[in-house]
Amino acid sequence: MYDFAVVGVGPAGARFARRAAESGYDVVAFEQGTVGTPLACSGHVSTDIWDYVPDDAKADLLQNRVYGARFHVGGPDSAAYPFYKREEISNVIDRVELDRTLADCAREAGADVREEHTVVDVDERHDGVELTVSNAGGTETVRAKMVAGCDGPTSRVRRQCGLPEPAEILHGVLAFDPDPDDGDFVDVHLTAPRFFAWRIPRGDAGVEYGLAAPPGRSVNDLFERLTDAYAVETEHFCSGAIPIGPPERVHGRRAFLLGDAAAQTKPFTGGGILYGMTAADCAARTVDPDDPGTLREYESAWRSELSREIALGHWLRRAYSLPEPIQRLGLRTLSGEIGVHMDRPTSFFSREHLTKLVGR
Repeated sequence: MYDFAVVGVGPAGARFARRAAESGYDVVAFEQGTVGTPLACSGHVSTDIWDYVPDDAKADLLQNRVYGARFHVGGPDSAAYPFYKREEISNVIDRVELDRTLADCAREAGADVREEHTVVDVDERHDGVELTVSNAGGTETVRAKMVAGCDGPTSRVRRQCGLPEPAEILHGVLAFDPDPDDGDFVDVHLTAPRFFAWRIPRGDAGVEYGLAAPPGRSVNDLFERLTDAYAVETEHFCSGAIPIGPPERVHGRRAFLLGDAAAQTKPFTGGGILYGMTAADCAARTVDPDDPGTLREYESAWRSELSREIALGHWLRRAYSLPEPIQRLGLRTLSGEIGVHMDRPTSFFSREHLTKLVGR
């Protein structure tokens, strides 16, 4: 019997597998395909990402440095409201290689990471969990004291363990123009219903275009309008679900959720890489596989770290649906140099940011 079985080896799953293995636990982790594929997530992240990977990985992962964002109420020809810092505010990275790097870190720590292994059944019991796992050789049964569900927005672990669903699921799409662009600003368009569209320069890797919107909003048509407005042809089209709003509980008797499976994402951008890995660190610090009561400690720990940021993120997102004249007024009033951290909405009230506002 393993101490932990991890289902899904994205950033949250790989991070937890690594940290648990480093603590001396016996960890097995399953990825249904090849780690990092298919791509369904943007690679625009805060510079905090480098705290989670080996120092020598940065040279291979970094694609571009970003110093700010231009917000638009309309398309690319509409007025732009810039928000920026004098130092880099975020980075664009190779998203596929990030997953592979984090999985390698888990392996090096001692976790048994198995690709092309699909968990098809999860049976949560009072004394452990039993997983049915399908692979090229057939099916096998794996037993563990606890299971970490890190298997994304439509989590099988969440569903089969009877845990509640996220408050909302958005439909996100993205694709790439291969022409190099080393621009240092991203463009954000408040043109998608209840969310936004984006353009991210990725250096030699080209340009990423994407958007997200509630299901049923003809997201593909909205995306086509975005790329037509920029007069570009894109390739490598990707599509995926974005969970917003964590449920009231993300643990069961012997199961707990991490990352997108727990909707540990930013409501105002949909990004979840850093939030998921933050929660993974909380789980590694608090969960004892021999003591199910520690799952409540995990629940308390991750909410203590992230609940204020998520709550304020919901308020920020409401601004996307304000009438256009109010959006323009707000953007015009607040644009300029900022002191905000892209993963922490509470930093809007930081001394650094308030000083920037007052000094304009």
